[in-house]
Amino acid sequence: MARIDILHPHTRSADEARAIVDGIAAQLRDRYGVSGAWQGDSVQLSGPGLQGQVELLPRQVRVTAELGFLLSALRGQVEAEIRRVLDERLD
Repeated sequence: MARIDILHPHTRSADEARAIVDGIAAQLRDRYGVSGAWQGDSVQLSGPGLQGQVELLPRQVRVTAELGFLLSALRGQVEAEIRRVLDERLD
């Protein structure tokens, strides 16, 4: 199993960051069948071959994920896509 751990800084307010992360979770659900449920300041993600969370921290977002066997082979691509989305939405 491969692990992803990304800490991404941002300049958004807490409410803006939460709305953006909520939108990302909705997009994951629609595209890939990944469920996301808020628990405090974190979205717990679960889907085929993926378990993880997106945690809202002061001025940062932390994404952690454990990738299953099939996604482990694509770890670099998955991590690059996560970084791209965070760069686009949380600059």
